[in-house]
Order: sequence, then structure tokens, then C-alpha cells
Amino acid sequence: MRSFTHSTSAPHPNVFTTEFLARLGERDEPPTAGEADVAGPWRVEAIPGHGFGLFRLGETLARGFAPVAIYPSRWLALVMAAILPGTGRDPLLRIEKTPNADGVYPLVLPSRDGAEQVGELQLFDEAAVDAMNVVIHLLQAPESLAFVLEAAGAVALERCGAILDERTSE
Repeated sequence: MRSFTHSTSAPHPNVFTTEFLARLGERDEPPTAGEADVAGPWRVEAIPGHGFGLFRLGETLARGFAPVAIYPSRWLALVMAAILPGTGRDPLLRIEKTPNADGVYPLVLPSRDGAEQVGELQLFDEAAVDAMNVVIHLLQAPESLAFVLEAAGAVALERCGAILDERTSE
């Protein structure tokens, strides 16, 4: 895939003045900045000759913004739009680094009172817990889940619908 660069010498359109944003930029960012940067909402926009770009709401190529990411296929851009908001959040689940007395790794859900064990894994598998946290985010964010469903396409949704119909039938 060819690289995409889009630059403009003019400042991007924004209701806040360049001077105001520059003054704010001199301050330390609040701890919420990381999540705000990836929270979205996101949109997927076709970029002729390059594929599909991922833009924050309010940012488009026509308004002088470069895409946050670009993919040759729309479905990949949709997947990125789905998972990106969850990357700015703290994970809900975590795996303990050492096994317990039974030799298994506790899966815990942190709470105000400490941490509640909600499962256990025979093997230390951070990648599996990371994947669970991605899915949890999708369950918490209807727009993100909608991006995944759109990316799945008609065949997968038809098969999924049949499975759900069977599971929920009396």
C-alpha cells in the first residue's frame, strides 16, 4: 500500500483560535487526554487511490485533516474504528503474574475493595486477557460494536443470526 501524507500550511479548522490552543498546549495534559484522543466517534472515509481513512468526527480530508490510519480495505478501517476507543481505557480484567496455591493464574476484576477473582487460567496468557478486554470494550460501546458488525459483512451476520435465533428459541 502506498503511503499517504497530507499536509497543509494553514491551521486545521477549529472553533478555538490557534493562539488559545497554543497556550493550552504549553500546559500538562490531564490524565484523561489519552482516552479523549482515541475515544472517537470515528468515521471511515474513502480516499481515492489510497483506500479508506479513519477520521475523528469533525475531521475530514476535505477540511485539511490527515487520516489517523489508512487501509486498502474498508473492513479493516471499520475494525480499527471499533477497537480504537478501547485502547485509551484501562483494562477491566487483569491476570495475576504469579499462580495461586492451586497452580493457576487468577483472572481478576479490580474494584474499590481490592480485586475480585472472576476466573482462572491454567497458563499465563496476557494476550487472551487483552483480547477479552477488547471484547468487553465492544460490549460497552454500541457504536464500536456496530463497526464490528458492519465489518463482518452479510454472510457472517446471516450465519450469526441463525445461531442467535437457535440459541434464543424456546
